[in-house]
Amino acid sequence: MAIWLTLCGTVVLIAYLLGSFPTGYLAGKLLKGIDIREVGSGSTGATNVLRTLGKVPGAFVLLIDGLKGVLAINLVYVLCNLAPSYNLIPLTINLEVWQPYLVTLAGFAAILGHSKSIFLGFTGGKSVATGIGILLALSWQVGLSTIGIFAVVVAISRIVSLSSISGAIAVSILMAIFHQPLPYILFGIAGGLYVIIRHRSNIERLIAGTEPKIGQKVETETEQTA
Repeated sequence: MAIWLTLCGTVVLIAYLLGSFPTGYLAGKLLKGIDIREVGSGSTGATNVLRTLGKVPGAFVLLIDGLKGVLAINLVYVLCNLAPSYNLIPLTINLEVWQPYLVTLAGFAAILGHSKSIFLGFTGGKSVATGIGILLALSWQVGLSTIGIFAVVVAISRIVSLSSISGAIAVSILMAIFHQPLPYILFGIAGGLYVIIRHRSNIERLIAGTEPKIGQKVETETEQTA
């Protein structure tokens, strides 16, 4: 049991470190020599990279941050596929029950890592791109549906934060619609709430009518939690 728990803990830790990889921060440093946390919204996510560095860097950061989520979940799948062959799973463990909970823990770890990166003094982004990658790895139906909702809202409103919040609200509903396991539904609820909380400054600007649309710059230049 001790070996199995150690392996599971290691996978969750690696998932956190994957989420922590500071893609947006490195893009700012390498392309313009700036700390992206000190410009725009202060976020290291793809939206702030788009506003600050341009479309290509923004798309690249979006892709890599999404892949971080995919890799985090697939680490669990690899462990659960290999463990039986090496007799690493205790007889008291039902892998079919255990795996969804371990997947959920790894997903939370990756989301937390993206927003509270150990490499950036526990600052970071809002975990939207990483969250989408996680959803695609958990259930491609839920992932694609969430992307679809995001795309429709952003096409209508031209506001990325509103689209992200809409997607976050929809996730738990989509998990239920597509008959996902209870741990995944709980992940959708808790993960969605976390993403919404990370957007609290955006919500304030949305209410005030000052939230920028695509192509506009954020008025506040020093928001570290945006």
